Formats: sequence, C-alpha cells, structure tokens
Amino acid sequence: MTNELYTILVEYYTIPLYLIAWLFAVARYKSYFDTPLKFYPVFIMYTFLTELLGYFIQFNEEFQFFSDERYDWHNVIIFNIYSVVTFLFFYYIYWRVLKVQKHKSWVKYGALVGVLAYIISLIFQNPFHTNLYYADLVASIVLLVDISLYFKEKKRETNPYPQKYNLMFWTSLGLAIFHIFFPFIFLMGYKAQYIYVEYHLHDFLMMLIVFMYGTFIIGIIIHKRKAFR
Repeated sequence: MTNELYTILVEYYTIPLYLIAWLFAVARYKSYFDTPLKFYPVFIMYTFLTELLGYFIQFNEEFQFFSDERYDWHNVIIFNIYSVVTFLFFYYIYWRVLKVQKHKSWVKYGALVGVLAYIISLIFQNPFHTNLYYADLVASIVLLVDISLYFKEKKRETNPYPQKYNLMFWTSLGLAIFHIFFPFIFLMGYKAQYIYVEYHLHDFLMMLIVFMYGTFIIGIIIHKRKAFR
C-alpha cells in the first residue's frame, strides 16, 4: 500500500492534484454556487475518480475489465466516456455564460458536431481498446471556438473588476492552453509513436494537465463573486 501511494504521488502526480483542486473548489463553493460553474466540484471529483480508477484498472487485477491477458490492463473505455462528459459539461458552461444569442446558437451547433464526431468514431474505432482521438480533435476544436467566443465577448464588455478575479477567465485560460495541444499529442501517441517517445510528449501532456489545473486552482483561490462572467 505504501509503495502504491508513493507511485501515485511521484509518477501519477496529477491524481493528487485533482484532489487538491477539488478541496479548494469545495472550500470556496459559496462564492460561485449560483453561477454556471456550480457543478465545478462535481466535475473535478469525477475527474479524480476516473483517473484513480484508470490507475487501478491498469495495475490491479481486481479492477480489470478483461480476462484476456492481451487487454487486461486496458482502461481506455472509462476515459472515452470521460471525454464525452467533459466536453458536454464545458459546452454547457459556455452556452450558459455567453450572452450574444448568435454565439449561444453556435455553441449548440458545435456541441452537435462534437457528439456526431464521437458517434462516427464508434463505427471505425473500438472504444474499449483505443482512444477516440479523431473525435477528441474535433471536440477540442469546438471547445476552442467556444472559448474564443467567450474572450471576444469579454473584450467588448466593461467590467470594473480585473480579469484576474474572474473564475471563468482562469478556467478558460487553462482549457485553451491544454486543448491547443492535447488532441495532437493523442494522435502522435497512436499514429507516430516514435515522435511521441522521442520528444517525451507524455511528459509534455502531464505538464499541460498541471498547468490547466494550476490555473483552475488559482482562479478558485483568488476569484471574487462579482467579477464572475
């Protein structure tokens, strides 16, 4: 048990990072419970539990889905489900936050495109044994469009509070930087593994996760309710 805990803390350090983010999110929940981010703590806990389950499926026989030794360590199905839930969650957030009706409509159409991408991917890829990386790419592009619409609206607004106190700003910043790179790293992992290994893209992906959740935590800690939008 001690060795397993050490492995999680040192090699899978993003897992405790999710838990830390959740603790801060719960501690400051009163300051954003009536905003579109009211389910933020639920989402972060879902992330933590998904990653923790993924770890145990990969390394603990009691949690494995498949009896076939070739696939007994495969945990990808829970991450495919997680991807769909995550994108739908943030599409909903931006649909709620955006004020321009045209932009809200674009978010809905984009969400439909993202869902269709996952449905089509199911025809050509087995979600139990491979990430739906093409669908992830489409969904990430849609999310980046949503974020750009948000920043566009924010640029035109007059707000007496600095952006640094806006929880939505920090959330958007973390999401934007992560999703600029995330889908391409996944593609490299499956389609160009020599590049993935040679340039240590897994380590880069971990750094992106740390950056994203770091911005989430900063936003949660320093944000002010009146600055939200």
